[in-house]
Amino acid sequence: MAKGDKKNEWKEFFWNPRTREFCGRTASSWGLIFLFYLAFYIFLAGMFILTMYVMLLTLDDNKPTYQDRLATPGLMIRPKGEEMEIIYAKENTESWDTHVQALNSFLSPYNDSVQEQKNYACKPDQYFKQEDSDSVKNNPKRSCQFRRSILEDCSGLTDRYYGYDEGKPCIIIKLNRVIGMLPGKDGQAPSISCAPKKYKIGKDEWIDDTDKMGEVAYFPRNGTFNLMYFPYYGKKAQVNYSQPLVAIKFLNITLNTEINVECKIIANNIPNLNERDKFAGRVSFKLRINSRN
Repeated sequence: MAKGDKKNEWKEFFWNPRTREFCGRTASSWGLIFLFYLAFYIFLAGMFILTMYVMLLTLDDNKPTYQDRLATPGLMIRPKGEEMEIIYAKENTESWDTHVQALNSFLSPYNDSVQEQKNYACKPDQYFKQEDSDSVKNNPKRSCQFRRSILEDCSGLTDRYYGYDEGKPCIIIKLNRVIGMLPGKDGQAPSISCAPKKYKIGKDEWIDDTDKMGEVAYFPRNGTFNLMYFPYYGKKAQVNYSQPLVAIKFLNITLNTEINVECKIIANNIPNLNERDKFAGRVSFKLRINSRN
């Protein structure tokens, strides 16, 4: 076959002026193919939209349909410093002023006037349950007041420097939110306990800083998270929810020494010794207060 004949065949394949075919098909044939695939993809899109719509009908805007069952919630501190290290010089205002400002910012939503305006004065020492009634949603749900003044010496109201200027700093501890969690049974409220953390200095030798940490005061005085702040119903259902706090104040810590501290939640239904998760139910941080005296 001549080279010119092959060229003509390719030309006729793309466009045949005699049969008016493009790539071997007439306009009506191409139109039918286009309509078929248009209908096919519209059907697929419709199926996808319908599936998504049915799935969204099963979701609740205020509560996740499925969630991981957290056996032990985490703890966090304020101020948290850099890499959970709080280091400052007592005589150097600039070294601890950032911690004071962080506490002021964190505690501002807990001002007594704000809490009294937004939240409800709940009955203490019992769960504040607000269940839905069949298909009627009890939303938005009320939240209990956690007034800043409850933290007493660590509230920033009686001591605006939170003890940092005296070498007696306050650390605020909060329990991470878990929807529906009831921390404590038989009326026993969960509490916070802080102690020196053991650390390794040799192959099989562990020590802690018991002799350096000194006394610790808790606010509220018993260091508990009152049961009335539970259960938590979610950010959308409980818009004004204020997480309960516990403050610890170091009263006579050894100066110019790094101290490893570990705080744990104590509750009869929350484990805090999970070796696989070092942050479950506990938080560790380092504290060092430098001084020229």
